[in-house]
Amino acid sequence: MKTARAAWRRLEPVHAMIYFAPEGRRRYAELGLSGRAGYFASRSAAFGRASAELVISTFYNFNPDFVRQAVEGAWDAATPQQVLDARHAAANEALRRAGIHQLPALDEVLTLTRRAAEAACEHPQGRPLFAAHAALPWPEEPVLQLWHAQTLLREFRGDGHVACLLSEGVGGLESLILHAATGDVPVDFLKASRAWPEEEWAETAERLRTRGLLEGDSLSPEGVRLRTHIEDRTDRLALPAYTALGDADCDRLAELASPFGRAVVDAGLLRIG
Repeated sequence: MKTARAAWRRLEPVHAMIYFAPEGRRRYAELGLSGRAGYFASRSAAFGRASAELVISTFYNFNPDFVRQAVEGAWDAATPQQVLDARHAAANEALRRAGIHQLPALDEVLTLTRRAAEAACEHPQGRPLFAAHAALPWPEEPVLQLWHAQTLLREFRGDGHVACLLSEGVGGLESLILHAATGDVPVDFLKASRAWPEEEWAETAERLRTRGLLEGDSLSPEGVRLRTHIEDRTDRLALPAYTALGDADCDRLAELASPFGRAVVDAGLLRIG
């Protein structure tokens, strides 16, 4: 399980950069999708003309009012296929700028990652965001195939994570505050990107303190236990993808993936703002 998590985490920058790279913002703006409308439309375009309610339910931890404002009119500006094409073009452009296409292990990393992604495709039940992306055709370019494979693995894991949060009675804003309490991501970024009102954030944080999950703005021992439990369950739910590789190939993928993640980071593709 730890090896599978390492394999996913080390390659995750290859997918995640699409939310930060300027190539994405530029391509979406050309379609008339500015600001967060580009993010919500591009990630939900696999659904077709996704309603705000569908985005709210599957993206989970964003302020619903913020989602409605961002999604309203998005499909009048561009069709889902136009948005998907722009997303793929941006991913290809950004990853090539990072030099992903020149890394010597590309073919082997792609082979392993695609095997895992195709294994995940055999288990779409209960994973709506993953299933929507799994129905898309595979790109022809190797760099885009790698990006698509990692996108599938990210959404497969993400849908499982949402299921774990729901089963533990942790709502969207609660999950965000607990995440912020780990210190892994700057709290100001989480507040700005998810757009919850400060008053609602404060009230929810106080309820988490009452539940014994926070001490001040940090996780309590019980909060650490809950977070660990949720992450472990998320790992277990993601295993159908990586079981197809076996321990040896998971180790191999984790080993080979590091230069890919570093290339994305070094190219500034995960830079906020």
